[in-house]
Amino acid sequence: MKTFKRSIWILTLVLVTLSQNLFAQNKILLINNVEIFNGSSENTIQGNILIEGNTISRISTAPIPTNKSANVQLIDGKGKFLMPGLIDAHYHAMFSSLSQIALLTSNIGFVNLVAGKNAENLLMKGFTSIRDLGGPVFGLKQAIDNKVIPGPRIWPSGAFISQTGGHGDFRLPNEIPSDPSNGLTYAERINAAALADSPDAVRLRVREQLMLGASQIKLMAGGGVSSIYDPLDVTQYTEAEIRAAVEAAENWGTYVTVHAYTPKAIQQAIRAGVKCIDHGQLIDEETVKMMVEKNIFWSLQPFVDEGDKGVLSPESRAKQLEMYQGTDTAFELAKKYDMKIAYGTDVLFDAQKAAQPGLQLVKMKRWFSNFQILQMATANNAQLLELSGKRSPYSGKLGVIAEGALADLILVDGNLIQNLELITEPEKKHPAGHKGRSNLQKHPEVKL
Repeated sequence: MKTFKRSIWILTLVLVTLSQNLFAQNKILLINNVEIFNGSSENTIQGNILIEGNTISRISTAPIPTNKSANVQLIDGKGKFLMPGLIDAHYHAMFSSLSQIALLTSNIGFVNLVAGKNAENLLMKGFTSIRDLGGPVFGLKQAIDNKVIPGPRIWPSGAFISQTGGHGDFRLPNEIPSDPSNGLTYAERINAAALADSPDAVRLRVREQLMLGASQIKLMAGGGVSSIYDPLDVTQYTEAEIRAAVEAAENWGTYVTVHAYTPKAIQQAIRAGVKCIDHGQLIDEETVKMMVEKNIFWSLQPFVDEGDKGVLSPESRAKQLEMYQGTDTAFELAKKYDMKIAYGTDVLFDAQKAAQPGLQLVKMKRWFSNFQILQMATANNAQLLELSGKRSPYSGKLGVIAEGALADLILVDGNLIQNLELITEPEKKHPAGHKGRSNLQKHPEVKL
């Protein structure tokens, strides 16, 4: 379903936020005197930007003339750093800030309200789009798109599609053996997960998610950390089953991405026709070469050991540590072969991490320069979103500042190419007593 046109603005001290619903479609906005990072080039320019409705209509280093009508709003950028809104290419809007047990036992209405609050925080912190890779997110997306609550644009996958005993099987041991007469599990009823065994069953579940509005499909193709039953090295699904998902998605003009860590799981998924690999921390060089040959997007997360906070079971913690050991190698191989890397966080069941998305971005400095990180989280991630083709829920170009692109932008008090840490310190930059939305109303140049 195509949604309303909008502009997303985050004017910062870092960060004072203007609602994405602020400007009407016929509104004209002129931002003068800003340092412009276009998302693609490390070289910035000092200039001015004219926005009409939700689209950038002109960029110039010279003054841009406008009329004095009531539809025109002027903002003095005061030399601040203007850039495309950040994109998280691996997010779980419904699963990020509640514990796993809360998600699987709480009323879905409560889960939606918590997710809505987190979505607003994500937008306020500079993330204007997310690729949601699993969870009952369609209602949250609908609320954002219909201006009920503020939040980022969402490219939804819908339910995780998983084999029995796979990374998306949330059943308890006492629910085995499965009995069709008992009906669907709670996770299936709320569309958090979809269990499917056999090509026909996978094809059915994929078509259901596409029917609900999925912009891409997410399959569990290998073992995971937080799941109960599957060791990390397990390869999930057969090539025929994955190919059934790929065919169903391609018939709808979109693609399949898979959760996979190991060479075997990744190679099988690529042979079946997937377009993107999410994770891949246990990859080897042969598999990376295969990804390069097949032009596969790699959504690789900055997973490093930050200590055990007691969230995981001992078994899952052991799997997590094993996976962490491969992260540095995976990033080095990605750099060696100049892979198409997408930036994503995969924050799960952790309210503290969900509240501070900028900290995950800064972790990427372990492997990349500030410019490379910002390019990855803007222009590169936007290229991944474009793989959804006509199944994209939004029209227009994202991830860059260019004439004709959508005006999803953030304005930062400081050059992030020089000091990326500024993205993590919004509260420190606010005048005393003014944080977040309260500062929105105090901004002298914005009329609500």
